[in-house]
Amino acid sequence: MGKRALITGITGQDGSYLAEFLLYKGYEVHGIIRRASTFNTQRIDHIYIDPHATKARLFLHYGDISDSEQISDIIYHIKPDEIYHLGAQSHVKVSFDMAEHTGNITGMGTTRILEIIKRGSRKTKFYQASSSEMFGKSPAPQNENTPFKPRSPYAAAKAYAYWMTVNYREGYNLFASNGILFNHESPRRGETFVTRKITRAVANIIAGKQDKIYMGNLKARRDWGYAPEYVELMWKMLQQKKPGDFIIGTGETHSVKDFLKAAFDYAGLNYKKHVRIDKNYYRPTEADNLRANSKKAKEKLKWNSKIRFNDLIKIMVDADMRAIGLEPIGEGDKILKKKFPKKWWKVD
Repeated sequence: MGKRALITGITGQDGSYLAEFLLYKGYEVHGIIRRASTFNTQRIDHIYIDPHATKARLFLHYGDISDSEQISDIIYHIKPDEIYHLGAQSHVKVSFDMAEHTGNITGMGTTRILEIIKRGSRKTKFYQASSSEMFGKSPAPQNENTPFKPRSPYAAAKAYAYWMTVNYREGYNLFASNGILFNHESPRRGETFVTRKITRAVANIIAGKQDKIYMGNLKARRDWGYAPEYVELMWKMLQQKKPGDFIIGTGETHSVKDFLKAAFDYAGLNYKKHVRIDKNYYRPTEADNLRANSKKAKEKLKWNSKIRFNDLIKIMVDADMRAIGLEPIGEGDKILKKKFPKKWWKVD
């Protein structure tokens, strides 16, 4: 048996791709999921098999990162070689409405796990899912030395978690690394996040199920990449000889308006006919322009992004069309076949 990994947030976009990748690498993978009255494991159902089966290498555990004792018990029994902490309240707009909850889960959740590692699992390597949102108002491009100027409760909580990871690394000699990932999307992105909201709307408009899409700030600029590429880098960070912090992004920036136009253009639609502005979607404070300088990752992790802005949009629109029973336009599928002839993940 290979290494053993524990993933918090395994049912999310990144968690599901990371679980697939680690299984591909021969790991035994454990994931923490929240107890709910309905199943919320859709993103990993295709890799889950009965844990009683002899070939089973994916195991799920009920837990909540607000409960130190419960998480400690899981880590104690699993004894993971690596922990990938992806679990969080990760919706920026929601964080303004649930600021205390966001601080408790997104910020303090990291401290709880680091403290557990410090007390009884010091050989475990730890990955903290940091965010480009931490940079906030700092001018682009941002690198590992750019100061944080968070503009949301989510960003502030992530900045706290980032510095706790650094402090536990330096103070207790833990192998703890921060991956500061800029926006990364896929067909598995949650439907309330702006990119998926747009590509889903395009598919629904073509199908006649929807006519309007209501948006907030169209001027915000982001560095958008492809999630499966980024989770490989999470793993690479924990395979380094020494822990550290890495910026991951494409180095390109585009506005929300650019994303809208490109998605609608791909489907032969005029976005102006369908887009309406609703100020309820505006945030009280906004990070205006985020763009990654990934020089360190390119040198140390030997990485260059394969999927760029227009490729990403085509992949997501094709997937959302297929999801509602439409024949996809097909360019996104061709891009995946060309750039990833041997994919380790399931194409949605």
